[in-house]
Amino acid sequence: MVRTRRPALVLFLLFGAACSRAPQPAQPVNEWWQQAVIYQIYPRSFGDTNGDGVGDLNGITAHLDYLRDLGVDAIWITPFYHSPQVDFGYDISDYRNIDPQYGTLADFLRLVAEAQKRDIRVVADLVLNHTSDKHPWFLESRSSRSNPKGDWYVWRDGKPNHQPPNNWQSLFGGSAWQYDPQRGQYYYHEFYKEQPDLNWNNPDVRKAMYDVARFWMEHGVAGFRLDAISRLFEDPQLRDEPVLQPGRNAYGGPILNEEYTDNLPEVHDVLRELRRVTDEFPGRALIGETYLPNVQELLKMYGRNDDELQLPMDMQFGMTNHLSVSDFRARLREAEMEIHGHMPLLVFDNHDNRRSWNRYGDGVHDLAIAKLLAALLLTPRATALVYYGEEIGMENNDPKRREDVKDPIGRLGWPGEKGRDGERTPMQWNAGPHAGFSTAKATWLPVAPGYEARNVALEEKDPDSLLSFYKALIQLRRENPALHSGGFEPIDETNDNVLAYLRRAADGTTVLVALNLTGGPQQVSYHVGRGQATPLISTFAKAGDTADVTRLALPPYGVWVGQVE
Repeated sequence: MVRTRRPALVLFLLFGAACSRAPQPAQPVNEWWQQAVIYQIYPRSFGDTNGDGVGDLNGITAHLDYLRDLGVDAIWITPFYHSPQVDFGYDISDYRNIDPQYGTLADFLRLVAEAQKRDIRVVADLVLNHTSDKHPWFLESRSSRSNPKGDWYVWRDGKPNHQPPNNWQSLFGGSAWQYDPQRGQYYYHEFYKEQPDLNWNNPDVRKAMYDVARFWMEHGVAGFRLDAISRLFEDPQLRDEPVLQPGRNAYGGPILNEEYTDNLPEVHDVLRELRRVTDEFPGRALIGETYLPNVQELLKMYGRNDDELQLPMDMQFGMTNHLSVSDFRARLREAEMEIHGHMPLLVFDNHDNRRSWNRYGDGVHDLAIAKLLAALLLTPRATALVYYGEEIGMENNDPKRREDVKDPIGRLGWPGEKGRDGERTPMQWNAGPHAGFSTAKATWLPVAPGYEARNVALEEKDPDSLLSFYKALIQLRRENPALHSGGFEPIDETNDNVLAYLRRAADGTTVLVALNLTGGPQQVSYHVGRGQATPLISTFAKAGDTADVTRLALPPYGVWVGQVE
C-alpha cells in the first residue's frame, strides 16, 4: 500500500538528508569494539597441532603472537561446539561443550587466557536460528507433539497429497520443509535439513539460548557474532513467498524474495532481550551477520535507543565486487553518514564468499588491488573485519571435480554452485609441506597452489608485502588520532576514478586518503590545509616526504594516506 506523507514529515526528511551530507564529526572511542580490528578464524583451517589434518583450538593459541604482532584487537572464531559437522560446526548438538576434533573446554579456557595476555579478546559464534537434528532438544521435540519441547521447533502439518505447507525454499536448495514420520509433521529448516529452525516465539527457547550466552560469557568470551540473526522468525500465516523473477536458482528451484522468512520485525525484540543479557557482563559486544538490502534496514539493527547490536555487518560495502568509485563512495557515505553516528563494521572477506583477491583482482595488478582494498577497509571511521589469510593475499582454491567437494551445497548445486571450500583452505604459514598448517599426510582441504610464494614467513621478511602493508595500516590507525577516532568527510565527489576523503580528529589532526581505483595513472588536486601533506603510508610515495596535494599523481591502483599541514 502506498501512503501519502504529511508535509511536516517531508520537511523532516529533507532536513535529515541535508544533515547526512555534512561531515561526520570526530567522536570519542570509549569501547574496545569501536575502531577495532576483528580477525575471523575458521578453526578447521588455522592451525593443526595434533596431526589429524584438521585445525584445532590449540592451533589458534600457538599463533597468538602472530595475531598480536599483526595488531588485531579481537578474534572471532566460527563454531567450535559439539557438532555432527554437516555444516562444519553450524549444526550444533551441544552448545556447552567443545567438539573433540577442536579440543576440550580446558583448551578453550587456555586460549582465552593466553589471548588476554596479549590484549586480544575472543568472540564466539552464537548460532541462534537453528540446531543440529541430533541436538537433545530436537530429539525430544520430534518424539511427540505433547512433549514438553514439542513446540521448540517450527512444526506444521502439510497440504493434502503429502505436499509441504508452502513454497518456502532452503537457502541451500530444495524445499525448506522436511517431513518427519516419527512426529507426522513437517519441520522448517532455513538451511540443511539437518539444521531444524528453533521456534523463537516460545519463551522457553529464548531462555535456554540466553543461558547459553551467559555460560560462554562466564567462560571469558568478549561477545558474540550472531549467525543468520535476521532469520529467526517466519510468517505465522505461512504465506507463499512471491516469485522474485523468472528463472531458477543454482539448485534448480524458483527465485523467491523471502519477505516472509527474513528480517521480520520480531527479530528486534530478541536483539533487545539479548543485549540486556550481554549487558549483565560489561564490555561485551554483539556482532550481527546482517545481509540487508539497504542502509535503512541496517540502521534498525542498532536499535532505536542503541539497545540492539553494537556492530551489524555492513555487507553491501565489501560485496560491491567491482572497483567502482561511485559505488564505494555511495556505500561509504551510507556507512559513515547515514547511520546516526553508530560505528559501522566493514567486511570484504568471510567464510561464505569467494575471497576478495579473486572477486576484485584483474590477474595483473592483484597485489596492488589487495593493498587498495586494505586501505579501503582500514582507513574509514569503522570497525574492520579481517578474514584469516586476507592479510597475506590468500586466494580461492575451488574444487575441480564434484567428488572433491566437502561443502554439501557444492555437491548439491554442482557445477553452478561449487560450494564454499575454496575460501576455507588452510592458512599459509610457510613454504613447507601443507604450508606449515599441519604435519598430517593430508589436510581436510588442500592448501591453495602457489602458497610457496605467498605465506606468512616469506611476507614477514618483505617490507613491500601485503602483510607488511596490513601491519603498517593497523598500527597507523591505532596511533594516529585522525584515523583512530577522527570524523569522516568525503571530498572531490565528482571524480569517477579516485576515491578521496578526510579524517579529522578533535585536536585538528587531519589525514587525507586518496585511492586510485583504476588501472591508469590519475592526477588529482586537493585544496586542503595549506596544500601540503606528509605521506604516512603509501604504495608509491616515501613516508616522510612532503607532497603538494594540489598536484598529486597517483599510479594505477595507488594508495596515498597523508597528514595535512
